[in-house]
Amino acid sequence: MSPAGEKITRDEIESKLRGITGDVTGEVESAQSQAVTVGLAVVVVVVAVAFLIGRRAGRKRSAVLEIRRI
Repeated sequence: MSPAGEKITRDEIESKLRGITGDVTGEVESAQSQAVTVGLAVVVVVVAVAFLIGRRAGRKRSAVLEIRRI
């Protein structure tokens, strides 16, 4: 901080703001990469569940034919 008698310059304000935004930017990038990973995992699980439900429904509706030789 500046002593009481000195004026605060524009450069000092800009450097402080850049320092603050630099810290926040790093945290945002970290959270964003985690969100992408979680999102992809959720999509994979939803697709797998939809596949298994569709497969089960297909088995219920399909007819079983027995072919015997006479």
